[in-house]
Amino acid sequence: MTVPLLLLVNQFIFMLGFYMVVPFLAVFMREDLALQSAAIGLVLGMRTFAQQGLFLVGGAFADKLGPRKLILLGCATRIVGFGILAFSFDFTTVLIGACLTGFAGALFSPAISSLAAKVGDDKEGRARFFAKLAVWGELGAVAGPFAGALLLGIGFKAMALGGAGVFAVAYLILHIRLPREVQAPRRAEDGPWWHVFRDRLFVLFTFAHSGFLLSYNQLYFALPVEITRSGGSETEMAPLFMLASLMIVTLQLPVTRIAQRLPWGFSLSAGFLLMALAFGTVAAFASHAPMGGLLKLAPATLMVILLIFGQMIVKPIAMDIVARMAGTRPTGVYYGALASAGGLTVLLGNVLIGPLLDGALKPGSAAPLPWLILAVVPAICALAIIPIAQAVTKRAGA
Repeated sequence: MTVPLLLLVNQFIFMLGFYMVVPFLAVFMREDLALQSAAIGLVLGMRTFAQQGLFLVGGAFADKLGPRKLILLGCATRIVGFGILAFSFDFTTVLIGACLTGFAGALFSPAISSLAAKVGDDKEGRARFFAKLAVWGELGAVAGPFAGALLLGIGFKAMALGGAGVFAVAYLILHIRLPREVQAPRRAEDGPWWHVFRDRLFVLFTFAHSGFLLSYNQLYFALPVEITRSGGSETEMAPLFMLASLMIVTLQLPVTRIAQRLPWGFSLSAGFLLMALAFGTVAAFASHAPMGGLLKLAPATLMVILLIFGQMIVKPIAMDIVARMAGTRPTGVYYGALASAGGLTVLLGNVLIGPLLDGALKPGSAAPLPWLILAVVPAICALAIIPIAQAVTKRAGA
């Protein structure tokens, strides 16, 4: 099995194991452990922070120790985390298990991105390979909840042990098949890991990319608000997420091919503008009473479609640009810094926009405000990304 194929299969397995367990974690805490909403929110928030917030740490270690070691260590850590969750009996144990599962992602995700940046050859291209990773990962994300549901009757313990088993299989495959020497050793002239913050162009790009992550995160944070305004229920979110998965699986590669034929700055700007249009569309309906029948979900559906199209354009190209920015330096810390900055932006952005979204739960004059603010973020990024992408292309000599 070649390294590119190994990474694609690994992405599917990782997402399968993750989504077998994590979507059911909140239900387990509420029904089996009888935890309050505040405690559940803290556990889920700490899990996210342990992963997204510590990506920079994982990226720095991936550059120092090599991606292979970090991927295997991340696998082992997630096995332990799922094992603790399987036998959790109170808030403390479930918090420890959840944080370990998150930290595992912080260890292996930047390392996987670093390897993916290396194996994307001239024929396939980095952007196209990252697009393939997205497709294989989405297939795992779709299959995971179904696999977890099969174990639902047995209980959460079975789910968690099943997820640990999936990652154990991944560990064995990677330990045997992942080459030991897949990246050149770190050189003294590469400088310390914090050199990424001295790269002003990368910092500017990170700000713009963080706006993309904040916008994409609204599928989980702001979309339920629009569904509530339209008179829908939580059960109607499932078809919208299925639509998003279907779009990624069927359209990601064609969209990436088209985006690659255009100048990078134009493609990235177009992706950001689609995201701005997604929020602008909801803003146009927010002050009005919901439409009848299935049309009541039209604004939410358009939001999902436009956000996913924007995401499919921006993400693979952005990951390619990061590797071009790194040049001959190790890329792990670059991908780690990009993800950590995005995680912090999502956290702060959601805290700030949250109170305003409360006013969008019902139609009214104040309902469009949070959507318009959300639209401004990717619109600004669309303008900022053009000179940034031009500078990146000039630096890389592309």
